[in-house]
Amino acid sequence: MTSRHLPTFLAGLLVSAVLATPGAAAAALDRAALVAGLCGNAGQMFEAAAALTATAATGSDEDRAWALALPRALIEKTLACDAAGAVLGNGSLDAVSRAVREPAPDARAPVLSLKNRAVFEQADAALALRSAPGAGARAAALRMLERRPAVLPEGLLDAAAAAESDPALKAQIVGLAQTAALNASDPAARLRAIGRIADNPSRRALAQMTELTHDPAYAANAEFRAAIDAATRRIERGIAMGDVLAALYNGLSFASILFMAAIGLAIIFGLMGVINLAQGELIMIGAYVTWMVQQGLRIVAPALLDWYLILAIPVAFVVTAAIGIALEALLLRHLYKRPLMSLLATWAVSLFLVNLVRVVFGTQNMQFETPFYVSGGVPVIGDFIFTWNRMFAIAFAVVTLALTWAIVRRTPLGLNIRAVTQNRDMAACIGIPTRRVDMMTFGLGSGLAGLAGLALSPIYSVNPQMGQNFIIDSFMVVVLGGVGTIAGTVVAALGIGQINVLIEPLWGAVAAKVIVLLMIIAFLQWRPEGLFAVRGRRK
Repeated sequence: MTSRHLPTFLAGLLVSAVLATPGAAAAALDRAALVAGLCGNAGQMFEAAAALTATAATGSDEDRAWALALPRALIEKTLACDAAGAVLGNGSLDAVSRAVREPAPDARAPVLSLKNRAVFEQADAALALRSAPGAGARAAALRMLERRPAVLPEGLLDAAAAAESDPALKAQIVGLAQTAALNASDPAARLRAIGRIADNPSRRALAQMTELTHDPAYAANAEFRAAIDAATRRIERGIAMGDVLAALYNGLSFASILFMAAIGLAIIFGLMGVINLAQGELIMIGAYVTWMVQQGLRIVAPALLDWYLILAIPVAFVVTAAIGIALEALLLRHLYKRPLMSLLATWAVSLFLVNLVRVVFGTQNMQFETPFYVSGGVPVIGDFIFTWNRMFAIAFAVVTLALTWAIVRRTPLGLNIRAVTQNRDMAACIGIPTRRVDMMTFGLGSGLAGLAGLALSPIYSVNPQMGQNFIIDSFMVVVLGGVGTIAGTVVAALGIGQINVLIEPLWGAVAAKVIVLLMIIAFLQWRPEGLFAVRGRRK
């Protein structure tokens, strides 16, 4: 064999070795032959570009890292070829060994044809997708590969998706891999792609299967048609299951919000008989206190900013509880025997708090950081995503329920609350300070409202009007569950939350609230005391 044919032979040998099978990826890459192909004629350069793309798909980490700079150097004309091989860039590194050396005086930069430029750009993008350190560079490479997905080597996108650490980019790579496989020329590859898509059911996957029913192979190939029909049935079952799980999860999330908003009101109304129309504004105050803690941490301890939701728990509770205690001591204590006046007084307080917040903070929505533990989610099945922000609200509601139950059932304050709720006069006769119990209970209920505002801040818009969106729902939960009962509040919140979520997609949010309200009215006509009645409650 003459030296003139040696580069062609080596490049052909390299392409054969790299493109053979995925199992051949373990074979050592002939780097010298690849560089020789880059410096050869148009045909050899085309073969070298194919070898680079195949290296991106099946090569080792070391080979991909070594090859990463080659296609970009050729495109930007920073590769200088000489008799000893080639030199990379301005750093004068040998293209094969990456040792420092100067190019020969007669070194030349290979010139790409239009056809070869396209394949080298594809090779550059394929290597960047697998080996680029930054997510932005990998995303740019993926956009380049999206132009011609059908010509990508099998396994490139699957391998890139398996190694990708960015969830959003990984989802894009998986989507492109499915599209590329469905449009492959190999029937077996298309069947494998159909099976993989059916393993991850979603409405996007169903649309892809529907589109394939118009493919000529669907009518001509019985095996292809059977695969499409079976995949469609699997995807439809997965979507239906995902929709059921999403409805249950969203209903549980909404129920947790309703419980958080209503539990404080249930304790106050059950003990004191006061309809506190300022309860929604206490929820709003809790959310604003959470925002203030976030801003304080941003200035004082930026490293703890991600934990502001946790650190704000005692602050939000204490601030709103103090407001509640002050409200009870200064205003409501003098109006217990006049329920209409106490109703108007709490309404006036709600207006005062709303306008105070408008003056101090403005009317715009407050901006909250999204900590890592409430961002993103986990795809489960179909289009159902287990989101962490809703899970945070659910977990927070469960912890609040447990602590509230422990206070009411396992502390002296809870014993006094239950005694006064059952028979206020008898409790006073045995020495229980009923007025002090009223004050502490109002503070407890107000503090729970503040915690509700904290739990709402990662999910809902925080503005001066946010409390008004929950006061009506809170009263519905309290009345349906039975005034003053924790168990009734929990069951009523679960029922109203699930019914709302089931009805809302069919008739809209407004109609859902109207239907739920009518159902509650009808139920109370049959059972006026609600789901759970407190024994001996003061009339």
